[in-house]
Amino acid sequence: MSSLLTSLAAADILTITLNRPDIHNAFDDRLIDELMQALRSAAQNPDVRLVVLTGTGKSFSAGADLNWMRRMAVYTEEENYHDAMALGELMGTLNRLPKPTIARVNGSAYGGGVGLIACCDIAIGVTEAQFALSETKLGLIPAVISPYVVAAIGEKKSRRYFLTGERFSAAEARAFGLLNEIVPADQLDLAVTRVAALLLEAGPIAQAEAKDLISAVAHRPVTDSLITDTAERIARVRISPEGQEGLAAFLDKRKPNWTRCSKKS
Repeated sequence: MSSLLTSLAAADILTITLNRPDIHNAFDDRLIDELMQALRSAAQNPDVRLVVLTGTGKSFSAGADLNWMRRMAVYTEEENYHDAMALGELMGTLNRLPKPTIARVNGSAYGGGVGLIACCDIAIGVTEAQFALSETKLGLIPAVISPYVVAAIGEKKSRRYFLTGERFSAAEARAFGLLNEIVPADQLDLAVTRVAALLLEAGPIAQAEAKDLISAVAHRPVTDSLITDTAERIARVRISPEGQEGLAAFLDKRKPNWTRCSKKS
């Protein structure tokens, strides 16, 4: 059985599914490599407008596979470093993907699974899902996922949940900012489809530029150089083919050429 499934829908939506339901979609070095390759392929594929990341079975992802952890226990520090870097590169690739990403959180997530959710642009989860950053209970730390989780839930919440390793609910995850929306399980696909439709209305190049913009301005002081940078960005985008098409479509009261409605007409 493949540990990763991919499906490209006619609506330009690539669904990537963690497919290890017997171990709650826990990941190992093989799954990390497969997911990295799928994300890199999605970034380069012009037919992919957005990526949905989900899991099979009752869980989104339980984090690290137990057998993988057993192997890591006898690694040298250098071997552990290279192993951790592979996961770090995966998280960075997902976080920086130049296309919108939706975490379809079909169930509970722990450790690295929480990291995957934090790296996605939008996260929609089921009401019964539970979450934990339980690494300290094993004498470890949630190191490579920490930049994304802290950005998602904030420093104060991270201090509690990194240190206690306790579980928190979907409602708490939404209140913290890890999840954007929670829905009953039978409404999950409808909620994801609704948000995906909104994303497909926006210009794909503009979305990539917007994601890069957020990275450039987040938590930065508003200096003259930052103001200059933002002005240069909008000037460049305004004269781009997509920017020109978007403005023309708005003034002409028609759909821009990147939308499904426009493609069908």
